[in-house]
Amino acid sequence: MNATFEAELRRGQRAAWAVATVGALLCALAAVWNRQAFFVSYLFGWLFWLGLTLGCLLVTMIHHLTSGRWGEVTRRYLEAGIAALPVMALLFIPILFGLRELYPWARPAEVAVDAVLQKRTGYANAWGFAIRSIVILACWVWMGVCLRRWSKEQDATRDLTPTRKLRRLSGVGVVIYVLTATLAYVDWMMSVEAKWYSTMFPIIVCIGQILEALAFVILAAAWERRDDVTEKHLSQLGNLLLAFVLFWTYVSFGQLLIIYSGNLPAEIGWYLHRIAGGWKWAVIALAVFRFFVPFYALLFRPIKRRMGRLAVIAGMVFVTGIADIHWCVAPTFYPHGFHVGWQDAAAWAGLGGIWFGIFSASYRRHPFPPRNDPRLEAAHASS
Repeated sequence: MNATFEAELRRGQRAAWAVATVGALLCALAAVWNRQAFFVSYLFGWLFWLGLTLGCLLVTMIHHLTSGRWGEVTRRYLEAGIAALPVMALLFIPILFGLRELYPWARPAEVAVDAVLQKRTGYANAWGFAIRSIVILACWVWMGVCLRRWSKEQDATRDLTPTRKLRRLSGVGVVIYVLTATLAYVDWMMSVEAKWYSTMFPIIVCIGQILEALAFVILAAAWERRDDVTEKHLSQLGNLLLAFVLFWTYVSFGQLLIIYSGNLPAEIGWYLHRIAGGWKWAVIALAVFRFFVPFYALLFRPIKRRMGRLAVIAGMVFVTGIADIHWCVAPTFYPHGFHVGWQDAAAWAGLGGIWFGIFSASYRRHPFPPRNDPRLEAAHASS
């Protein structure tokens, strides 16, 4: 790590903790001012930053399975992102105090008059929600801790044991993550609606997390201005970003097409109040800036092979990821029109300050490059 970037990272870290402090104070004010608005904003902010952390976890496991050259310039960023996972898991605790404000199954008065909610009480209840969430978060934290510990062991020895452990855990871990994420996002996001369900929705969330992680590491590499990031690395990262933009669009449009064609009240209602009022402009913005522009731009090799140009596209994908999570959560509570409150900004920025503070501290302790990875050495030898 060059001295200039390290100084910038230190300044960024100090700024992040300052933002986190101000955000925490504003969140405390929001909780007193409007309890439900605070919990809606906190859920949105927490889901985004947890999603970025989990995206780092997923992309790291994909790298260990595929051994792509792109991993040598992204792995330390990804591992620094994973470092935030234990804290993000602890920051789930405030949500347990806002169940009645967030979830219809937690409000006895609504359950008493709704036959569908009554049938779901065996699964959708406070104790089940809390236990499932704690077990799932603990599982993710364990995987993240193991991946980071074995990566450090790999740096210290030429023995292949850490490399084998990383690959074995990644193979099983991707499967475990998809299964546990399905349960988690049914609880955390889908169940804010009383009756809506979709088997595709958790997959859309997981793909969005991968998109956010890829966009973030491209932005991080552009900020650091590393000399060893070659055109080949950038081209591979651009191709990955393009692939997951297409994948996200495919499953998102597939869900919409199936639900729209079925036109069942229990399903279509989720979309109806997400295109009401000003929310339709959020949909248009997501279609344009999360699919059409990145898709078209990433088809051109000169854009993918220039750091500045690729970073612009990555920034677009990253920002629209924030809008996507907000669009998935907020219309349930503000169904009659577009709404972004100061509570949303406070919760997002406060949690983001914590996340970036942990990321920067971890990255400064373990900068580039990864060492003693035989797969990367073999890739260099064959190029």
